[in-house]
Amino acid sequence: MVSEQQQQTRQTNTLPVMEAFYTLQGEGVHTGRAAYFIRLGGCDVGCHWCDVKESWDVNAHPHHTVDNIVAGALDYPGRLAVITGGEPLMHDLTNLTAALQTAGFQTNIETSGVCEAVTGSWDWICFSPKKFKKPNPAIFEQADELKVIVYNQSDFAFAESFVPFLRPGCTLFLQTEWSRSNEMLPRIVQYIKEHPQWQLSLQTHKYLDIP
Repeated sequence: MVSEQQQQTRQTNTLPVMEAFYTLQGEGVHTGRAAYFIRLGGCDVGCHWCDVKESWDVNAHPHHTVDNIVAGALDYPGRLAVITGGEPLMHDLTNLTAALQTAGFQTNIETSGVCEAVTGSWDWICFSPKKFKKPNPAIFEQADELKVIVYNQSDFAFAESFVPFLRPGCTLFLQTEWSRSNEMLPRIVQYIKEHPQWQLSLQTHKYLDIP
């Protein structure tokens, strides 16, 4: 008979991986750094402009053990691991981050902050809220970086609505949604010139045509 604790351990020792790949971080504070991306399956936020909708179905992706995930990361010389999705915090990431850090990796995550808890041990948390589902306020004091995707003009006010709740020193980024770059990028530039507490994040990997 498998105990509840054993079931939980089994669950957190395997995770649904949509893809894992070594590239350069294209966005935010760590732009330009070599990074191993681990994209987990599962998301219930439902951004209509999402460019990885195939990640949404948690059951569509094979489960990999934590040991195998870390072994894949160790095939490359970089020691920055970025956990993304989907919405990665749908899963308990305690064992994954512990194993990555033991192996010498810096652990970064990008999350919409909608989940009940921030599991795992993180060196850097990028909080990227979406209008389609409210974040859990517990994320506010843990975020190292706020990155808001700008799809239309109302997203500037949406971005500003989080600032009073963030801890001092949280880096503030505005990033255009890729398909709207021609229209929204000039507006973002002007907004940052008028509100210099913000910085511009670009999806440099798309300009470079790399994964």
